[in-house]
Formats: sequence, C-alpha cells, structure tokens
Amino acid sequence: MTTNGASAATARNTAGKAPKTARGERTLRAILDAATDEFGEKGFHDASISAITARAGVAIGSFYTYFASKEAVFTALVGDLSDRVGDFVRPRLAAQSDQLAAEGAAQLAFLEFARAHKEIYRIIDEAEFVAPASYRAHYERFATRIAARLAAAADRGEIAPGDAEVRAWAIMGMNVFLGLRFGVWGKGADLTEVARAGGDLLAHGLARR
Repeated sequence: MTTNGASAATARNTAGKAPKTARGERTLRAILDAATDEFGEKGFHDASISAITARAGVAIGSFYTYFASKEAVFTALVGDLSDRVGDFVRPRLAAQSDQLAAEGAAQLAFLEFARAHKEIYRIIDEAEFVAPASYRAHYERFATRIAARLAAAADRGEIAPGDAEVRAWAIMGMNVFLGLRFGVWGKGADLTEVARAGGDLLAHGLARR
C-alpha cells in the first residue's frame, strides 16, 4: 500500500521525527505501509513491531528512528490514512461544476477507496480505543472540510441554507456506512449506483415528489 508525499508529511508530523533524506522518506513510507497491512490484518493488540519491520524490509532500529512505540506508529497511521482518503477524494471534488455534483463524486470516491482499502475500517475503529484523540481528529477534520464546502455553496446559492455542521456530519455518516456496507461487505455492489442513490438522497431528501 503506497501513498504520496503529502500523506507521508502528516505521518512525519505525528511521529515527530522527520526524515532528512529521500532514503529516509522511503523508509518511513515503507514502515507506514507495512503497519497498515499489519494492523489491518491482525488488529492493534496482535500486531508487532518485528512483524511491521519484516513486512517493510527494514531493521528494527530503523523503526525506532521514527517511532517510539507500536502506539506511536498506530497514531501516525490514523493521520496518514486520513490524508490518503483526502488525497483520493480531492481531485473528484475539484472536477465538478456545482456542490451537489461534487458531494456525489466525493461519495463515490470514498466508496471506491473503502473497497480498495478495507483495512481502514478496522484501523479507524480500533483508534477509538488505542488513539482516541487521533480518532476524533480524523472525523473532525473531514467534517470541518465538508462543512466549509457546504457553507460556501450555500453562500453561492447552489444549495439551500442550513446548518453546515449538522449537514456535514450527516453526509460523513452516510459515506462511512455506505462504504462499510457496499465497499467492504458488498463485493458485487455497483458503487456507481450506490453513489447515485446516495446523491439522490442528498439532493432531494426523503420527501415525496
């Protein structure tokens, strides 16, 4: 599992130990990718630093160059996964001409990400207990971004006025559970159709038409 430089930057900030060379960047990235696989497969308690370094193909000493403990790499990983989702969704948002279309595109992008990276659910769910501050920050970051988009769209007259924060958390909740049901559990689901149904609910609500 690989990511781009922006995601690695977040992980460095969380870890508090920034690589000084391109080789160090690659090593850190390898550790985070290996940790994603290890935690995703085994869960936090059964995962081990030795298994992470074996997966990454690096010495245990290299691990401790960047992370003080298993808890530290797990905490960094939550922030890294947040960035990965954002990096995946952002271009889809930017390609749309209005906010309703943008939210529908973002929903489809998240569903696709969830299907390709099912381990995100196990890791984020465990973060509630292993790294609660990071768990909360993960969701608050996304809610803040969505709320800002909705508030701006309301100001432009693209959507009806309303409480942007409430709407943001509602949209995020929809995305998370649609991702779980159809991305993780529903292997054969047509994600485009799922996102179309979700987009219809966003655009029109449940009222009779």
